Amino acid sequence: MESSTFINWHRLFGLTLTDFFTDSEFSVELEKELTVKKQFLDVVIIKKTKGKHLEKLPDGLENLANYNLLTYKSLREPLNEWALAELIGHYVNFRKQISPSLEKLLPVSNFKLYAISTRYPHNLNNKLKIVELKTGVYEILLDINTIQLIVLSRIPKSPENALWQLFSGKADKFVYGNKHYKWHYDKQQSVLNSLYELYKMEKINMSYTWNDFERDYIKNHLHLLSPEERLRGIPTEDRLRDIPKNELLKAKKLIEEYLSKQSDSTTK
Repeated sequence: MESSTFINWHRLFGLTLTDFFTDSEFSVELEKELTVKKQFLDVVIIKKTKGKHLEKLPDGLENLANYNLLTYKSLREPLNEWALAELIGHYVNFRKQISPSLEKLLPVSNFKLYAISTRYPHNLNNKLKIVELKTGVYEILLDINTIQLIVLSRIPKSPENALWQLFSGKADKFVYGNKHYKWHYDKQQSVLNSLYELYKMEKINMSYTWNDFERDYIKNHLHLLSPEERLRGIPTEDRLRDIPKNELLKAKKLIEEYLSKQSDSTTK
């Protein structure tokens, strides 16, 4: 598997987290450079002084600190001891950088470390103490720190977990995430298209076809289109069955109004 595939997974993951925290009291920074020799931390979620409070967060993110450092491992990447050591190293550098001075470091309680992995890291079971907090969410207990582990493939389906489902590595959960995640950005189609293509490259059994994906995307986002855009893209008979009756009635009314205006203009 080429490294560019990993880069695509990581960037899409970071972009989706950025979308999730839009307008909230947290901001998201991607591929944070921490040293003179370039080393990048996948994602940093930082608490802001202003922004909307989020009532429901995805499982594992309920108790965010002021500074939250995330390492992310996609479907084929292992979460191993070296990845955890890198995360701790990034934390040390980051804490030094943002503190007033090396003599006045910000309190440890201002920081939280997260390892987000598509698959459960069975390779760590015999080496580290891992405690389950709830389904899909664990704590890795280290001598110098605690890392919250979120295993995306094990996170249960629920609307607040739709973000995690998109990156779960499972076709049915991807479908669920696509249906329930509420995007803030207007460029979400390109992110979803790229995600779908990555799943195909990973040879995930996507019985869910591209046509299914397009149909569901249009159905779930029909309310975002203007009346004119809806009229320009009137669907075929098969796809009409999937559109809610109230939406069809609105479209019918618009068409009738349009035809009436056309008729009036021709009789004058």
